[in-house]
Amino acid sequence: MSARILDGEVIAKSIKDEIARRTIKRVDEGHRPPGLAIILVGDDPSSHVYVRLKKKDCEVVGFHTKICLFDESASENEVVSCVHRFNLNENIDGILVQLPLPPQIDTLTVIKTINPEKDVDGIHPYNLGMLTLREPAIRSCTSKGIMSLLDQTDIPIRGLDATVVGASNHVGRPACLELLRAGCTVTSCHRFSRDTRSHVVSADIVISATGVAGLIEGNWIKPGAIVIDVGIERQIDGSLRGDVDFDSVIKVAGWLTPVPGGVGPMTRASMLENVMEAAEKVAP
Repeated sequence: MSARILDGEVIAKSIKDEIARRTIKRVDEGHRPPGLAIILVGDDPSSHVYVRLKKKDCEVVGFHTKICLFDESASENEVVSCVHRFNLNENIDGILVQLPLPPQIDTLTVIKTINPEKDVDGIHPYNLGMLTLREPAIRSCTSKGIMSLLDQTDIPIRGLDATVVGASNHVGRPACLELLRAGCTVTSCHRFSRDTRSHVVSADIVISATGVAGLIEGNWIKPGAIVIDVGIERQIDGSLRGDVDFDSVIKVAGWLTPVPGGVGPMTRASMLENVMEAAEKVAP
């Protein structure tokens, strides 16, 4: 048995093509194109790469972007003030703060400053709270992208057993909420879980988001399971590796996402969808 690959690049391209068509339609109807503001603090190479990719995605679909760069030494007040300015800017539909932030800046304080209607990362307490109530407003990008990947399998997931490894506010917890909303029976594993493997081996759906390269091995996987690898870590040789040991898991799983090219492109495509939806609420 060899798993079928869930190619995030291909699926994301179809989403971006549709968003580009919607942008053209908006402009033809006399509306401005959607606008995204990105706030980047510090010199972290990975963060700068991610911001460049997001800016390029926006260009592809016709959005305009404003990028606010701060030195590593920036104060919390400086970043919060920048968020406030974008909150008031009527040409900006979405605000994205690139994480992680330096230690002198409290991440939650900054996130809570964002107008929930412009929180296109979907991680403001209001938006996560609405997801908890099964009435999502703006959905968290990565978990939204994961659900789009699951849709591509054409497997009805209602009633399936799902295990999410990793419980971050940005990925693991929203993913659990999305799966519950879809009717799955959900198990959340985290750093205090005593035996993560025992929860993974019986799961029909496995989502891993820990950043621990090669954590999930083939002998952890139920034959035919859907395996979504959110983790990504650069190795000493420069290669990228996910949480899932690809070579062993592909022999057992039914569906598997690659790293790179799986969840990452879908996260960015979901962010574009969120920006478009925010813009359409202002000017349908």
